Amino acid sequence: MVEAPLSIPPNRALRVVGDVHGDVSAFAYAADTDRFVIQLGDLVDYGPDSAGALRIMFDLIDRGQGLFLLGNHDLKLARFLLGQKVRSNAELIATRRQMDEPLRARFLAEAARAPLWLQSGPRLFIHAGFHTDMLLGPPPPTEIGRAVGVNARALFGEPTGMTQSDGFPERSLRWVHRIPPNITVYVGHDRRSQDGRPLEQPSRAGGRAVFLDTGAGKGGHLSWIDLPPLEDRIEAAAARS
Repeated sequence: MVEAPLSIPPNRALRVVGDVHGDVSAFAYAADTDRFVIQLGDLVDYGPDSAGALRIMFDLIDRGQGLFLLGNHDLKLARFLLGQKVRSNAELIATRRQMDEPLRARFLAEAARAPLWLQSGPRLFIHAGFHTDMLLGPPPPTEIGRAVGVNARALFGEPTGMTQSDGFPERSLRWVHRIPPNITVYVGHDRRSQDGRPLEQPSRAGGRAVFLDTGAGKGGHLSWIDLPPLEDRIEAAAARS
């Protein structure tokens, strides 16, 4: 039986962590906080210790101190473990070999209830790409299989229809300019920063996106952003009015 999806507890200070990709030492440092940790997906692959990164995340979940969104690498690993047809590579196989049977079982259970996106007031947390339908309500129950529609946008972003030289689909950031006023989308997946810091990009529609993937596990490093409780934001806005 799949457990209910996790949610963000109210009135908590947050730490939003970008793609980990097996960078266990950096993730251990980021997770050492009293803030509630929201990890934006792609815990596994590329880095030296994907199994260790998963164990840190599951400890946060067990203590009520964090959750992770489902990323495309997490979904791919779950599908691989279930024997579904996926495009295999050395990183995926290495991750699988690091995991003992109890960890595999725990991962499959957590992947099945990991949300595809979460909204908390004016904040929307997503792995790959925004769609306006995400503002209409919580995501549907996660299915470990091929993603379509809004679920595919959440996991893979917005393809251009072109293929890159590495054989993977080229992705567009057109979705950024559909973010409405007063909404901030915190996103991983795409390494867009040129200076190693989280990149903020305004939307022509009035909102903004904050990209937190800075290449952890891939020769870069892990980034995160600390956010105050929403009630603090409301009080500060009231004080200025």
